Amino acid sequence: MAEFNQDPRASGPVITGFTAHGFKLDGENLGPRRVESSLVLTPVSAMPWDAPAIDTLGIAALEQVLAMDPPPEFMLLGTGPALAHPPRAFIRAMEERGIGVEAMDSRAAARAWGILRSEDRWIAAAIMAI
Repeated sequence: MAEFNQDPRASGPVITGFTAHGFKLDGENLGPRRVESSLVLTPVSAMPWDAPAIDTLGIAALEQVLAMDPPPEFMLLGTGPALAHPPRAFIRAMEERGIGVEAMDSRAAARAWGILRSEDRWIAAAIMAI
């Protein structure tokens, strides 16, 4: 299992490492450390995510992100063990709602989450299992 060195903590969920089956989480209001496979992160919550195949991804799969008030500055999209590009229709639909999408492999998305949250950025992440 890989572990991360922690940057200064912002509030909310933090990804502290990887396991063979997902991500190790810790953070305020999360209770004891736990492991999740695919997940959606907001500055105030971490939720298991029944992630669809990347080529079928639509905005309906990300209701938690769309419901954020205020909306996130942008969303990190972790696409699994390797970078895969989401459908253009998904990107356009998110951008029409004022939410940019940055796609990357899920390990990179998990690292970026920690860095950007340590800067107290108001972002979201949808990270598929590795």
